[in-house]
Amino acid sequence: MRLGRWLQEGEGEMRWTLLLIVALPTVGFAQDTSAVEKWGPVSVLIGTWEGTGIGRWGTSKVFREYAHLMGGTYIIGKNRSEHERQQVNPGGETHDNWDIFSYDRRRAKYVLRQFHAEDITNTYGLASTKLARGVCECESEAIENLREGWRAEEVYMILSEDEFIEIFLLSAPGEEFQEYVRNTFHRSE
Repeated sequence: MRLGRWLQEGEGEMRWTLLLIVALPTVGFAQDTSAVEKWGPVSVLIGTWEGTGIGRWGTSKVFREYAHLMGGTYIIGKNRSEHERQQVNPGGETHDNWDIFSYDRRRAKYVLRQFHAEDITNTYGLASTKLARGVCECESEAIENLREGWRAEEVYMILSEDEFIEIFLLSAPGEEFQEYVRNTFHRSE
């Protein structure tokens, strides 16, 4: 089937996304042969995780899966937090977001991009000073679709190969950081 006709039929947006995912790795981008090895301390996240969360929206059950993407060029995390109805959150809710880690060779820095279902995208730079001790501190460099001046931090404390804690902090313009949620994960696979 010709490409143009294929893109016009059915779910065009989904087809464009699939085309980009399939085509981009072949369009002049060099694949780093040591991509899988370059992740160092971040590689402990690869796998399937479950746990609990507590924060501004109450308690939650949390599920996460990290995997290498495009031959290890990236790490993708698919996240889901399920909040049952509770006093602090009477309606309950489900929160979904995707994480994509990359390595910026020019800056010699890990980068985390989070895509939230609420149409907010955070771009973080990982402060590498504590990586060897199992702490990944991610400081926001940009936040899309949120009023200017907001800042965010994402902290991963790797306790073992089978357990980590994630802390999400926010700072409104001109204010100090406040902890919004703390998730404790245990490896399930």
